[in-house]
Amino acid sequence: MSIYSIGVSALATAQAGLLTTEHNISNVNTPGFNRQQVVQSTNIAQYSGSGFFGQGTHVDTVKRIYDQMLNGQLMQAQTQSSQLESYSAQITQLDNMLADPNAGVSPALQDFFNGVQDVAANPASIPSRQAMLSGAQTMVARFQSIDQRFTEIRDGVNSEVRSSVGVINSYAKQIANLNQSVAIAQGSASSQQPANDLLDQRDQLIGELNQIVKVSTVKQDDGSLNVFIGNGQTLVLGAQPFTLGAAPSLEDPERIDVGMSVGGSTILLSRGSLTGGSLGGLLAFREETLAPAQNALGRVAIGLAQTFNDQHQLGMDLNGNLGTDFFNVAAPKVIPNTGNPTGTTSPTVTFNNVSAVTTSDYKLSYNGASWSLINQATNQPVTMTGLGTVGSPYLADGLSIVAPTPSGPASFLIKPTINGARDVSVKLTDTSKIAAAAPIETSATLLNTGSGTISAGSVNLPPPPNANLQDNVTIAFIDAIHFSVTDNTTATVLAASVVYNPAAGATLTYNGWTMQISGTPATGDTFTVGTNAGGVADNRNALLLAGLQTQNTLVGGTTTYQGAYSQLVSFVGNKTREVEVTAKAQTNLLSQVKQAQQSISGVNLDEEAANLLRYQQAYQAAGKMMQIASTLFDTLLSLGK
Repeated sequence: MSIYSIGVSALATAQAGLLTTEHNISNVNTPGFNRQQVVQSTNIAQYSGSGFFGQGTHVDTVKRIYDQMLNGQLMQAQTQSSQLESYSAQITQLDNMLADPNAGVSPALQDFFNGVQDVAANPASIPSRQAMLSGAQTMVARFQSIDQRFTEIRDGVNSEVRSSVGVINSYAKQIANLNQSVAIAQGSASSQQPANDLLDQRDQLIGELNQIVKVSTVKQDDGSLNVFIGNGQTLVLGAQPFTLGAAPSLEDPERIDVGMSVGGSTILLSRGSLTGGSLGGLLAFREETLAPAQNALGRVAIGLAQTFNDQHQLGMDLNGNLGTDFFNVAAPKVIPNTGNPTGTTSPTVTFNNVSAVTTSDYKLSYNGASWSLINQATNQPVTMTGLGTVGSPYLADGLSIVAPTPSGPASFLIKPTINGARDVSVKLTDTSKIAAAAPIETSATLLNTGSGTISAGSVNLPPPPNANLQDNVTIAFIDAIHFSVTDNTTATVLAASVVYNPAAGATLTYNGWTMQISGTPATGDTFTVGTNAGGVADNRNALLLAGLQTQNTLVGGTTTYQGAYSQLVSFVGNKTREVEVTAKAQTNLLSQVKQAQQSISGVNLDEEAANLLRYQQAYQAAGKMMQIASTLFDTLLSLGK
């Protein structure tokens, strides 16, 4: 090779370096661009008797400065950060709403029971009774308002899920097109040179997709990438994109799930299959926080309304009638699976014990032979007692289930408390129907000669009260240590001869009431239990109603109404704090990984400026070499003249 050839190779290599450096500088602000570097090698030397003489240089390739390991770490950090940011944005709305001391349930709950206590202090006062009803209306309105906000947030999540699916499909098409372009570009080059700029564009799209949902890739022989999302769902195979769809869940039509669009229909993916990114954050928030929180709010409303109703039915109103329901209580929601056999009758689900009701949803399934119940929150089976019939319903977690036998395998989603706050309302409108008094009255006959006394008595049965509760009953002492009990209304002897111990007294339980006799009655002494006639100023049941505020009636009898609501506020608050702290830590980690990745792949303008000078000088030196070669050639030509 001549000196000219060596000079030309040097010029070409220096020019390639200048072009690559200029390309780096011009793309310093291009998202996803990885700096490029010329890789050059020495030409094969020429052998002579004096040894091997160099023959110049050539460019092997233009290399993309890319670290696969760091890029993988960046992808992982980015998708987790996006998920936490999405989760945090949603849960913060709940936290701000529930923690507001003025907009929460707590002040309305306190105002209502202040009204109940006012009635207990003034049972005959119509203004006090009206204040109690007004407090109840305000309280249920607060429940309904907060539940409405829950529903709005859920609708917003559904809308964002649909939007995310559309964006993912768009990315899938673009990545598939770039896969095809990369395969063509790299396959058409005889030396299989990398299409650096196309690879950068594809990686940038994958990175942006990774912020919506977790992405993993597998490289193919032709340079294309197969793209998988979540826990391995295929999105792109080479140049073939797959299409996602958003559709109502088969179990719960109010929940929008993600699936694969096949032949005009959408095959929904299993719960938890899509993780990472903003979409993963939305789905996790809906599953882990939104649904349990709304269920917890509903449980407070249902528990309060039902236990208040139960006690209210054991009292007596101003008209002398037994109390009725004070609140309307929402029934458990039962949703049949859309795949159930045609004509399948849904089970009837009611509350058997509100104290035992949880915040979980349940899946009731029939396999063709028997029923089973799965707690959706724990994914664990729940033991059911009973036969599932009207006479012997299934009992589980405070629920009573009557399940007709379907014609084939079927399933139902049971959401016991989801509508509890939405549908709670005040049933009473007439202040005279507030049952502040006890329905029974006890008395000792004036002609008694002994020192025996009888307590005021209390109703001891759950509603509905015993039909004979207000019957006129006489307790007559046969002698000092024996008495009989007779229901005068039905002319029934309830007890012919009961032994009485004057030192210990006696507790009597009949017709749904309980009372105590103490002291030393004499032979012939009598006591009566009957209707509380004219009990306008009686506040015994109002006191019991007011006492419900501090009784542990919910969560298995471990907490009060206020305690159960506080648990909800604490749950959301703690989860919010947890997500915020984790999101902040993940943001810092992402920043560190991104910095490490950019330190290798990013464009450093100072370095590129130095490269410009270096390649410029190399180009000038190569040019000088050509000039010297030309001078030598001219000298040789002049010698021949």
